[in-house]
Order: sequence, then C-alpha cells, then structure tokens
Amino acid sequence: MRQNIFSSGILLALLGYAAFAISDACSKGLAGHLDPFEVAFSGGVFGFLLLPFIRRSDEPYSDIFATNRPGMWILRAVSTFVSTAASVMAFMLLPMPEALSLMFLMPFFVTIISVTILKEKVSFWTWLSVGIGFLGVLIVLRPGARAFHLGHVCAIVAALANASSVVSYRLAGDKSARLSLFGSSLFGPLIGDGLLMITHASWPHGLRVWALLFGYGFLAALGQLFMMMATAVAPANRVALPQYSQMVWAVAFSYLLFHQPLDNWTFMGIIVVTLSGMLNWIRQKLRFERMALEERWEHRHNHPAETAKPS
Repeated sequence: MRQNIFSSGILLALLGYAAFAISDACSKGLAGHLDPFEVAFSGGVFGFLLLPFIRRSDEPYSDIFATNRPGMWILRAVSTFVSTAASVMAFMLLPMPEALSLMFLMPFFVTIISVTILKEKVSFWTWLSVGIGFLGVLIVLRPGARAFHLGHVCAIVAALANASSVVSYRLAGDKSARLSLFGSSLFGPLIGDGLLMITHASWPHGLRVWALLFGYGFLAALGQLFMMMATAVAPANRVALPQYSQMVWAVAFSYLLFHQPLDNWTFMGIIVVTLSGMLNWIRQKLRFERMALEERWEHRHNHPAETAKPS
C-alpha cells in the first residue's frame, strides 16, 4: 500500500524543519538584546516543557540519565551545547541563508568522521554529493573575495558539532531510551551555555524579547519531537529531503523580516548546496526502490503459487 504525505513521516519532517527555521529566526531577532549563550541556554529550559509528550507511560523521568554508554551521552550533550551556542551566534551575525548553507556542511563532516574514525565504507555517489555541497559552500564564502569573520567560523563549528552528535546517535544504537536521547540535548545547553552566560546574562525586558526567547527554545525542542516522530514511522532517507525546506524558510525570513537580500553568488552557492543534498537523496531512493523490486521479483520466482491469480 502506498503511503501518503500524512502517513509517510514527510509531513512530520516538514513540521519539524519549519519549527527549526522559525526557532532560528527567533534567535536572530534577539541579536543586540541578549547574550547568545543566554539565548542558547533558554533552549534547554523551555525544552523541558516537552518531556511529558516524549515520555512513554512506562518510562520514569530518571531515564533522562539512563544509558549503557555514558561516554556517548556526554558526547551528545557536549555536541548539542557547542552546536546551539555556535548556531545562535552564526544566525545573529550572518544572513540566515548564508549561515544555514555553511551548516549544511554537516554531511561532509559526517562522511569524514565515518571514514577516518568509524572506518566505514563510503560510496562514490556519497563522495560526489559531499563534494558538490562543499563546492557550493566555497561559492558562498568566496575565499579571498570577501571577508571571513566570526559568523562564518561559528556556522562551520555548528556543522562540525552537529556531525559529532549524529555520529554519537549512531554509536548509541537503537537501545537507548528516548528520554536519554532527548535529555542529553537539554542538559548540554543548560550546563555549558549556563556557565558561559554567567558574566554576561541580563534579565529579558519587554514582551517581544520574552516571546522571541520562548519561541527559540520551545520551537527548537518541538522540532526535535517532530523529527523523532517522523523517524519512528519512516526511514531516515525519506525524511531527509524536507531538510532543505529550511532554506526556503531562511530565504523568505531574510528578505521579508530582516531585509537582508542575497547577492547572486551567494544565491548560486545556496542552490548548489541544496542540489547536492537532493542528489544524495535521489540516489538513495533509487537504490531502495531497486532493492524492493529485486525482493519482489525473487519472492515471485520462489513462490509462484502465492502470486498466481485465481482462475
């Protein structure tokens, strides 16, 4: 039976990435009002509001710390802390599409880590997709033709931290409790950003600042919840393509909300980065469809009586 957009996990993924994009816009809107580390800290605070919706009825809240591999829990927490702090600073300092295009370097870093540390085999098509994405990032940055500043560094650091988080989830396996996976992403920003904001923190003033702060923290956690739900009903490759809907949101927010238009070279680089991800998704989709077709053909060949039509 063919799955529609509502049952395939794609809609949940679209909602998740939309929540992430609006959360990023909220963090950018707080530039000049609050310290970036204080904004990232709020992500851990408001994220606790979603714990009752993530926890199963048979799960105690103490499962937040339950793990058979404490090293992986700590790695996820540290990676989330670094990625949230760096991404908030990147969005505050750069136009949203430019920051996001650099954060799309994450697959490049995941591939490098997979080959060098995990000793995994990577196909030619994966390298091609990663290489095209890296070319798109170079078009956005244009080394030597424009200034390279702290915002670019923060976006690249966020991509590297997100890649480390992806690897830690992979190494943790499927046996880790959901609360444990989600809890590490809360305590990382709470502890790390909480320590860094101590000397710079200030009490938020005004309804607008409070609304943006809540929007950043709550929507970031809500996006994680939607993504957990999406991957529970669909394979990861099916929910990967909607990630690039974030770029649509980012371009729209950049023009409409922050009045930061893109130059032609940056726009071209963003298109190249987006197409690189779509290339890898299309390759995986064709591969899985071919495998499914071969499986059906083998089943019909080995069980002809089951597939024969009744007379």
